[in-house]
Amino acid sequence: MAELRVNKAKEKLARGEVTVALASWGYGGADALERLIDLEPDAIWLEGEHGEVDFSNIGELTRAIDLIGASPIVRVHQNEPGVIYRTMDLGAQGICVPHVNTREEAEAVVHAGKYAPIGLRGAFTSRQGIGVDNYQAKANDQTMLIILIEDIVGVQNLDEILEVDDIDVFFVAPGDLAQTMGRIGEPHHPEVQAVVDESLRKIVAAGRTAGALVSNENAAHHLEQGVKFFLGSPPPWMETGLIEMNRRAEA
Repeated sequence: MAELRVNKAKEKLARGEVTVALASWGYGGADALERLIDLEPDAIWLEGEHGEVDFSNIGELTRAIDLIGASPIVRVHQNEPGVIYRTMDLGAQGICVPHVNTREEAEAVVHAGKYAPIGLRGAFTSRQGIGVDNYQAKANDQTMLIILIEDIVGVQNLDEILEVDDIDVFFVAPGDLAQTMGRIGEPHHPEVQAVVDESLRKIVAAGRTAGALVSNENAAHHLEQGVKFFLGSPPPWMETGLIEMNRRAEA
């Protein structure tokens, strides 16, 4: 029988290590994703909310990511059970759900993304489980759930959202947050960044894993804050700033 593929990103986070996910923006095909192997990413983030990733190509794209030894993560477009578990069935090892603003919405992600006894994910064997004996009993340990805190109401409800178990990463996203703060198109505005920083501090202080969008300019800052899940675009800065930051964190 086949062995269940280890979720590299989830395993690194469990060890308290910085985990680097590369956004697939601009790398739309499987062949292009395979060329990211030299950057040694922990995960590849596929864009199913704003991009072209959908049920017709998730299988092909996640297979390419498997080949380079990274964890395929898909941001889905809505917090719906069928969307979440179908995306996992097609090969995603991780799911990112946008606009999670309440404890109940966070619990819904867990309910859809985990098999019993944790949740009630639809009982089917994922592409990741083909040939794996008793896949459904093992899958919860290797599937990863990420939620986006990207609305000011989500920030206001963050304390209760952080109480939800089985969420791997609480990711604070500045773009939509800026819009809900009346600063549309200004994610780098000091008022927005202050809310981002305070939210990240709160996540870390609660003993949960914080995620952030990073660049050369802010990677060191977020590392000092205790952020463990880094999402950024590939070259040119990824080859220097973020990868070097990851190595320093592991030294």
